[in-house]
Order: sequence, then structure tokens, then C-alpha cells
Amino acid sequence: MSRLKVRVIPNARKTQLCGYREEELILRLNAPALEGKANKAAVEFLSKVLDVPRSAVALISGEKSRHKVFEIGLSEDEIRKRLEPFRLES
Repeated sequence: MSRLKVRVIPNARKTQLCGYREEELILRLNAPALEGKANKAAVEFLSKVLDVPRSAVALISGEKSRHKVFEIGLSEDEIRKRLEPFRLES
């Protein structure tokens, strides 16, 4: 299990990863920040991108913040490898 810092930007035109800024993965979501919809969308998207089941992605910090910490059921090296295509600076 590893932790991944993510900065979530809700209400975007489309859901996409936009690289890194200050050691946080930037995730734009086409979901509102209402009633946990953005958190749910973030978990679903990260599980898809990292190719793990949704149960392997858990929000552990930042439920009502844009700065979130997810626990992922992969090693840090494996996460880094799977996110390498998104390593563009924003």
C-alpha cells in the first residue's frame, strides 16, 4: 500500500490527469464538488488509470479539500511506472 497526493480540480470540461505540481498529481474532474461526487469520481478514475480495482483505491485524507491523499494497493514504484505518461509539468 502506498499513498498518492492528488490536487483535485472539480467542474472541469473533461476528466483527465494534467501532470504534477509541487509533488501532487493534478486531476481535473468532470464532476461537481457536491455530496462526495468528486471524491467518488476521483476514486473511479484513479482505479481505471492505475489498472486496479476500485477497492484498491481509498481516500484517506482531504474529503472536503482539493488536496487529497489516496491510499493505493500498489507499491510506490508501480504507481510511478503506471503514471509515467502523465509526468508533464503543469
